[in-house]
Amino acid sequence: MASPRPHRSWQAVGPVPMIEAMTADLRTVALVTGANKGLGLETVRQLSSRGWRVFLTARDRERGRQAADSLAGQGLDVAFVELDVTSDDSAATAVKKVAEQTDHLDVLVNNAGVGGPLMDPADMHAGMLRPLYEANVFGPVRVTHTFLPLLRRSEHPRVVMVSSALASLANAADPARPEHGFLALDYASSKTALNMIVSQYARALPTFKINAAGPGNSATDMNHHTGIHTVAEAAEVVVGLATLEPDGPTGGFFGGDGPIPW
Repeated sequence: MASPRPHRSWQAVGPVPMIEAMTADLRTVALVTGANKGLGLETVRQLSSRGWRVFLTARDRERGRQAADSLAGQGLDVAFVELDVTSDDSAATAVKKVAEQTDHLDVLVNNAGVGGPLMDPADMHAGMLRPLYEANVFGPVRVTHTFLPLLRRSEHPRVVMVSSALASLANAADPARPEHGFLALDYASSKTALNMIVSQYARALPTFKINAAGPGNSATDMNHHTGIHTVAEAAEVVVGLATLEPDGPTGGFFGGDGPIPW
């Protein structure tokens, strides 16, 4: 696996100070959804490598448990919790299990999401959008709402929503941008909706740091491993936002090279 690239993005916003020396003794606790593989798994790896306690969640019990056990076998403080972000009952059960093991949650990374078929927008009907909105829009709201009581007990709660550069209306309207030529009515619109959810939460919860991450075109199952970045590189922006200090930004949309226009 390639070595992570240096963060250029944070220089563009101030820079953003990050927590560099967090230890397990401080009991920093994070939870990552959709984390049995790809970007989610790498995010768990990087956060737990800082000495954090991380709950790895996935809807597939066997795959999730295997992923968590693999990281735990490397000496990392990782535990598996089953969570289907499209289910109210699953979210309620998951928060109970997490609450049995910790009295607070410092970081929530809403990574779970799905992609859709590459189709002409004119050929899509409403039913084709529903599965993506259930996972990519309603899922993060469901999980965030469910875990808010634990997040409120953190001294510096942080929420990262994994979005996409395809969500940018400004980039989509610019013929010079690659996003302009990529038509994905279901996926792109679901991530644009997620970005507004980030903005709403950030203003409603001023003591939180809530941001959207555009991890770039990384090689994952969602794009059949055709991405140009490794998941380690893509996870950098997610981890950067997850490790913000109290004077970091909130209500923003960031990629590997800095802020992404809405």
